[in-house]
Amino acid sequence: MALNLVKLCVGCDSIGELEQWIAERAALARRTGRVYEQLHTTRMVPKRVGELDGGSLFWVIRGQVACRQRLVAVRPFTDGDGIGRCHLVLDQGVVPVEPRPSRPFQGWRYLAGADAPPDLAARGAGLEAMPEDMRRDLAALGLL
Repeated sequence: MALNLVKLCVGCDSIGELEQWIAERAALARRTGRVYEQLHTTRMVPKRVGELDGGSLFWVIRGQVACRQRLVAVRPFTDGDGIGRCHLVLDQGVVPVEPRPSRPFQGWRYLAGADAPPDLAARGAGLEAMPEDMRRDLAALGLL
C-alpha cells in the first residue's frame, strides 16, 4: 500500500468549506485564463517521496482526520529567498473518510496505507450523505 501524508487543514471548519475554497480558487484561475492546479506549499520535502506514489494527503479538520485528496505529484523548488520548499500537487476531488481523532501537530506526518481511515463511501450505509457534524459526533461517541 502507498504511503500517505497527514496535515492540519488550518482555517477550515468543515469538508464543505475546504471544497468551497478549492472551487473558488479554480474559478478564479478560469476567469484569469490560467490552468488551475491545486498546490499546497510545505517547507520540507518528504524524504520518503518515492513511497508516496499513489498516496493521498489526509486533512485534519477540527481535531479529526476528516477527508483526503490524492497526491498527484511532489515538486521541490527554491523560493525567491533561496529557501528550499515543496509543492504538494493535489487532485481537486475531496474524499470524506471515516472520522478519526488527531492531536495537533506541526508540519505533516506520514501515514501508512494500512493505518489510513477508510473512505466513507466504502463503508456504505449512506454515511457520506450524513451531515458532517453528525458524523463527527457519532465518531466521538464511538458509534461510527
